[in-house]
Amino acid sequence: MKVKLKEIISDFIVPMRDKPKVFDGSIPWCRIEDISGKYLIDSKSNQRVSNETVKKMGLKVYPINTLLFSCSATIGVTAITKAPLCTNQTFIGLFPGPNLDVEFLYYYLGKIGSRQRQAASITTIPYLSRRFFEELVINLPTKLSEQKKISAVLASLDSKIELNNRINIELETIAKTLYDYWFVQFDFPNKNGKPYKSSGGKMVWNEDLKREIPEGWEVKSIDECCKIVDCLHSKKPEMKFEREEFYLLQLENILDNGLVDISNKYFVSQNDYFKWTSRIEVKENDILITNAGRVAANAQIPKEIVTGIGRNITAIRPDSISPTYLFQSFRGVDILKQIKSNTDSGAFFQSFNVKGIKRLKFLIPENTIENKFEQLAYSWRRKRELNLAENQKLASLRDWLLPMLMNGQVKVN
Repeated sequence: MKVKLKEIISDFIVPMRDKPKVFDGSIPWCRIEDISGKYLIDSKSNQRVSNETVKKMGLKVYPINTLLFSCSATIGVTAITKAPLCTNQTFIGLFPGPNLDVEFLYYYLGKIGSRQRQAASITTIPYLSRRFFEELVINLPTKLSEQKKISAVLASLDSKIELNNRINIELETIAKTLYDYWFVQFDFPNKNGKPYKSSGGKMVWNEDLKREIPEGWEVKSIDECCKIVDCLHSKKPEMKFEREEFYLLQLENILDNGLVDISNKYFVSQNDYFKWTSRIEVKENDILITNAGRVAANAQIPKEIVTGIGRNITAIRPDSISPTYLFQSFRGVDILKQIKSNTDSGAFFQSFNVKGIKRLKFLIPENTIENKFEQLAYSWRRKRELNLAENQKLASLRDWLLPMLMNGQVKVN
């Protein structure tokens, strides 16, 4: 049945515009940047207001299972509260009535939110008012049990995606921990299986890294062990779909966790693709590093991707260095310090170009240690790549099912 949202919502919660000046309580004060998934429990900044501040300012406390919907700035971000909290004027709170499943509403309004974000990218939508939600007509299954069945199907896909994300965070942490233990603290296993440095392994001073390194290890410049290929510095080609494989990676495809996300591809014509891959067509093990915008963000190409790179990206192809060790080195303290010192700071923005990349110097371990790390770290890296690829398929399936479940084209038995 089609109903107006105001007929099935128990309460519309419109927050105060004023922000507390003092955070000295126990009630989380949440912002749009605190939302990173379906549920919102706490503020990442740990800002909290007191009951006294709530009463004095007349703040609204959102109860558990309120659906938050951002109405300004980034429009259409949604989350379900899983703890009582306060927020600013960015959100309106929708507290469902007895005949409405909040999870169903989350998925239904997620579809609305996606359209609003697309509209906001083309035109200026300053604010979605309470009236917009009150008059919003939704197609609602009559029975609460039907709503719950639909949301359960979609939630199961989201749960698997979230599980994969948690596994990837753990694997990323394990790889970093092992790298730091072996190549920063130098407690890799010696010939007797004991921690090298802690067991009295000989160390020598290295002038390039300004610290001691194990005897027999080397430090090499990046162009001694890698091939460095810059992007074309031409005008960005027009977006045009001709074939699935003709696309260029953009800055947004390079995730902060070092993975490559191709759920959104920048397709180009065949002629433009061949032009933009005339220098290099990136493939497995290549590392991408950004030159501007998100300066020095980096990611490694998985087995499934062979494509071109767009503007403000440099490709680094490992030659005489293990690829996963190279990638992990880019996220280690030595290279991070060098990137910082070689980043150009202009009047308007920072940049880390090929000139700065070529100044990087890498620690080269003894072969057996490097190979052993590569064997371990590659398996973790590969698992993360496969988890991300699975998540992209699950998200695509969820987004394909969602409108058909909502309008009744597909039924859940």
